[in-house]
Amino acid sequence: MKMRIVVDSSANLHSLEESNLVSVPLTIRTDEREFVDDTALDIKEMIDYLAGYKGKSGSACPSAGDWYSAFGDAEYIFAITITSNMSGAYNSARIAKEDYEADHPDRKVCLIDSLSTGGEMKLLVEKIQELQAKDLSFEEIGRAVTEYQKKTHLTFILKSLTNLANNGRVSPALAKLAGFLNINVVGIASDAGTLEQKEKSHGGKKAIAALRKIMDSMGYSGGKVRIDHCFNKEDAIKIKELILAAFPSADIVIGENHGLCSFYAEKGGIIVGFEG
Repeated sequence: MKMRIVVDSSANLHSLEESNLVSVPLTIRTDEREFVDDTALDIKEMIDYLAGYKGKSGSACPSAGDWYSAFGDAEYIFAITITSNMSGAYNSARIAKEDYEADHPDRKVCLIDSLSTGGEMKLLVEKIQELQAKDLSFEEIGRAVTEYQKKTHLTFILKSLTNLANNGRVSPALAKLAGFLNINVVGIASDAGTLEQKEKSHGGKKAIAALRKIMDSMGYSGGKVRIDHCFNKEDAIKIKELILAAFPSADIVIGENHGLCSFYAEKGGIIVGFEG
């Protein structure tokens, strides 16, 4: 039984050890340039360019054809998308699933709307990989990962809201005020898959403390944590150390935001997926 895991690039994964994983790239666009979120993307160059760009910018989801191609010749596919409330990726993947199953009646696609991004998507991928190793059926894995998703969460720290404002996610006035006052916005991915602001903190230290408080309020008790940063490894390490001080055996991995998450989190931004 040939299985494959397919994610869009907001999962911050291009590959995963001992897993047949394929990443489908999203695209970041301005009126002048286009950045494809794949292994060839120079994220620093993109971030530096966007910091000086004054026009409109945005992101584009993979097409249904992109998803269909990524499914390849697998018999059973688990496809995970960025939250459907921030992207059309889920709808594109749904169309691809319908076409793929119609063309191959003996094959199946389990489509999962992560209602999140980044580290929380990583946790879902890792859970599927873990369940596959137990030699469970496709249906059993699908049910188990859906149940597991109920206890995964995402929180974040943003030092800039410029790109979110340009995309209509927050008001331009709030983005300008946050930059002027050096405010760090701390928030979560809501149960509906939207970004929800929880705290506004002056400086990184207070923001990290606020993030840890939010994790505890969402039921964190020492489970897995996946921290992705945009050129801010220092604060990512501080978050890890703060968690380990309370939960010394916690499974914590620090990674880097890829293109799409770097575009929205911007320089200094941190996205944390964790088990509640």
